[in-house]
Order: sequence, then C-alpha cells, then structure tokens
Amino acid sequence: MDLTLDMIDSDNFSRLRRWGLKPLQMQAAAATLAADPEARLLRVTQVQREGLTVHDGTAEGEARLLPALRHELEAQADAIACGDWVLARDDGHGTWWAFARLPPLTQLARRLHDGRDKVERVVIVSNVDTALLVMGLDGDFSLRRLERFVALARLAGVEPVVVLTKADLCADAEGRREQVVAAVGPGVPALALDARSPAAAAALAPWLLEGQTLVLVGSSGAGKSTLTNALAGHEVADTGGQRKGDGRGRHTTTVRTLHGTPEGACLIDTPGLRTLRLDGDAAALDAVFDDIASLALQCRFRDCRHESEPGCAVRDGVPAARLKNFHKLQREARRDQVTALERKAEVAQWKSRARNARVRMNAKRG
Repeated sequence: MDLTLDMIDSDNFSRLRRWGLKPLQMQAAAATLAADPEARLLRVTQVQREGLTVHDGTAEGEARLLPALRHELEAQADAIACGDWVLARDDGHGTWWAFARLPPLTQLARRLHDGRDKVERVVIVSNVDTALLVMGLDGDFSLRRLERFVALARLAGVEPVVVLTKADLCADAEGRREQVVAAVGPGVPALALDARSPAAAAALAPWLLEGQTLVLVGSSGAGKSTLTNALAGHEVADTGGQRKGDGRGRHTTTVRTLHGTPEGACLIDTPGLRTLRLDGDAAALDAVFDDIASLALQCRFRDCRHESEPGCAVRDGVPAARLKNFHKLQREARRDQVTALERKAEVAQWKSRARNARVRMNAKRG
C-alpha cells in the first residue's frame, strides 16, 4: 500500500468518511496533521499480536504500534482495537508506526475475572454505530444471554439490533421474534432471517448506510461470519459447521476484522463470545435497564432493592426472569468494583461469623 497521501483534503476526507471517519474525529486529528505533514490518519481493520492491518481510505496495508503508545493505553486499562483510528508515520525504512490513537467515540468492552482478585478490561471494538446481536434460532437461543448483549451495546452508547439467524430451520421464527421483543422491549429492533439469503442485506439496509460501522456480536456458530459474507456481497470470512452432540459452534473466526460493504458501510466480524461479563458499574446498569429504573420510581421505598420489600412496583411490572437477570448483573458489577483488600476483608468477616456461629452451636450442645 502506498501511504504517501497528501495532507487530508476534501477528496481524502470523503474516502476516509467512507471508512467510518466522523467530522468530530477529523477535527481531533487536524492539529497533528497540520503540524506534521508526514503523519497519516488510518483506520485499524485488524489487530495482530505483532502488528496492525490499517486502511487509508484507498487501500489496506500493515503498520506497527509504538511501544510507548501501547504502554500508555495499558496504563489506562485500554488497548488498540479493531475500528480505532490511529495517526502513523513512516520511519524512513518502509515501516509505518502508529504513534497516537484518536479517542474512540464508542467502545465495546467486557471484563475477564481470573477467579481470584484480578479483573481485566478487554476492549472488543471501537467506533461502532450499531451492534448486530446475532443469535441462532436453534440451541443457541437464550433470552437471558441476549439481555446481556443488549446491555453490552447500551452501556457503550451503541444502538442494538437483534438478528435471529437460521429462521429457515425454525418452525415458529415469528413466535421466537415476538419473545425477543417482549424480553428486550420494543425499543430494540428484532429481525428473524436466513443469513445465507440475499434478502438478509435488504432487511438490514436501514443500518447499512455509507460511513456507518456495524459490529456482529454473538456466540460461536450463531451465523455471524455467514451474515458477514452476505452483507459484504462476497466471501470475506470463513464459515464452519457446529459440533456434533451439543450443537455448539466452532471458533471459525479467530480475530476481529473490518470489511467494507457495497452500500459503503463498515462491518466488523468478531469471534464468538461464550461468556460475557459486562464492563459497567451498578449505576450504569440501572440506566441500561430503563424499564426497571422507571418503575422503581413508583416503589413504596426509595431504597427498594426489588427483592422482598412490600409495595415494590418493579416486581409487579417486570417479568421475573428479566428481574432475576438484572439482579445477577448487578451482583457481578459490584463484585468487579471491590478491590483486592476489600475482598480479603469481606472474606475475613465471613470467616469470623462462621467461627462465632460454631462457638454458639458448641455452647448450646454443652
């Protein structure tokens, strides 16, 4: 790829906008580009262990990430992700080095817990407008998991759209779609379709607008790569079958990759997510579950936890399964906010209570 582009002009901005650049991001990069004519603005289309694949609005090429930038982001529990915009310059030997990252307008992230004290934040993708939440109408179908995916998108300020694939294999695809609407609310569009059909692109046309970026999120085998190929207009992603016995999908996609579509949108295919721990605190989750937050204003007690308190409007107005899932997500968020020292103190407190209980029991037995 020849990255010897002139300073960002109207034509080049038009090409970059086709790859998702927003005016606000162009303004953020303008000062650096004006001061450094050798710098180039590039979109990250794939992140590898040792490098990046980037697009300059005309062609794709390779770049490296400066260690200083990597360390700076790591210190902020952040990382370069597919969909990011970076500023890079040639080192004079044909290698392009990314030295700065534009602040992402949106960022999907999740948390990983090592089972002890460490909680790690993992960035999934950056700068996306719409999250296509892909779920198969087979053994993959799970309303509770879908609620997590919707929460993931809303926490990031990204529009969620539910895409139920394998509608051709489901005897009651419309009935399942109505279940989804009842579970996540009418504010989240839900479509049931065959990902292999050309009609899939027509159904998703309202979101495939020029300059828009979409990410496909779902479990393995849900049909994300198949849908990616249908929306891209040709085969850009490998597809695979499901495992025999449990029907789970294989990890055909192993890296997040951004592709262009005929309509001018950008599409990011991602590996399957079998577990999803949300990156948000309890207050943020309250805002995401807006139906619960709205009904909570009608509860008798201001500090109602919607568990066993009398006069709880939430328990009367929200399906029990959805409320149970909300409580589970709240507990996870609170655990992730607890520091290692606080967790040790909490464990010590429970151990002390257990010892005191044993002493009382022994005393009663004489």
